Amino acid sequence: MTNDTITLHSSLSIRPDWNGRPYHSLDSWLKEQFGTKVYKLSLDGRMTCPNRDGTLGTRGCIFCSEGGSGEFAARQADFPSISAQIEAAKKQVAKKTSSGPYIAYFQSFTNTYAPRSRLEPMFREAILHPDITALSIGTRPDCLEPETIQLLKELNQCKPVWVELGLQTIHPKTAAFIRRGYDLDCFEDAVGRLKEAGLTVIVHLILGLPGESREQMLESVDYIGSFPTGRKGCPSSGKDLPTPAIDGIKLQLLHVLKGTDLAAEYEQHPFPLFSLEEYVDFVITCIEHLPPSMVIHRLTGDGPKSLLIQPAWSGNKRLVLNTLTRRFRERDTWQGRLWPH
Repeated sequence: MTNDTITLHSSLSIRPDWNGRPYHSLDSWLKEQFGTKVYKLSLDGRMTCPNRDGTLGTRGCIFCSEGGSGEFAARQADFPSISAQIEAAKKQVAKKTSSGPYIAYFQSFTNTYAPRSRLEPMFREAILHPDITALSIGTRPDCLEPETIQLLKELNQCKPVWVELGLQTIHPKTAAFIRRGYDLDCFEDAVGRLKEAGLTVIVHLILGLPGESREQMLESVDYIGSFPTGRKGCPSSGKDLPTPAIDGIKLQLLHVLKGTDLAAEYEQHPFPLFSLEEYVDFVITCIEHLPPSMVIHRLTGDGPKSLLIQPAWSGNKRLVLNTLTRRFRERDTWQGRLWPH
């Protein structure tokens, strides 16, 4: 470890301030960027996935529900256009909060799994809507053709474009078990091409996958936090660590949902799940390992209560967030306190 690295590590002993929070939350980052609170609208691009259409498989990832992780998205079949979806989603948001601006979030399944000729009119309609301030696209690293990245680069000149990649884990054995369908080299290549195009990259990790120890889960977190210096064949130069290439992270508690192959596995061969207190302590440890510049888009997630089998406590979002706030205070810690390590 060089003196420069030691200096950088020591500077993190001073608690940063993210609008009074101990971590760099999406809410505070959006207020920094846009000067106001911004809301997500979950949209449905009527995509499928190579894990479902027979290209790689037909049953999806082991944890994926029938809705392709997009149960909160309006079904496009119910509306004549993306604009109509946006208007319907705005009405749903208005029942709970004040009005926009909004992020158009294409969430269900793999939202770049189509040729540019199909993607372009859909994404342009969304991003050009006057109430939309950014476009967020959930996809897979193996579904990013050069023409697709070029399209996203062009759209990014109009309004910010985010690409969300579901990595879930860096460990090959677990990736095979969950039927992810691509290797780490594919992920690294995709991130490199997306960043070269100037796009914002957000990565999903699942905490609590069967067979993974907490040390293995933390290795996945450390990999994301140090990327690209943590890449295979790309060791740190020994100089100041660069700002990580990955802009944001979603830490997702493993949910066992009805109708998934994971639910069948859990019924036949029950595996341990986090308790509330265990998860809160572990996710705080993960946040301590992440660089202060990285935006935390999610700390736990809350699947549809109608589908949730376990952990039952995760259905009480207010309880989870209140417990996190209490434990951060009790541990007197913050994001980046143990980064770099």
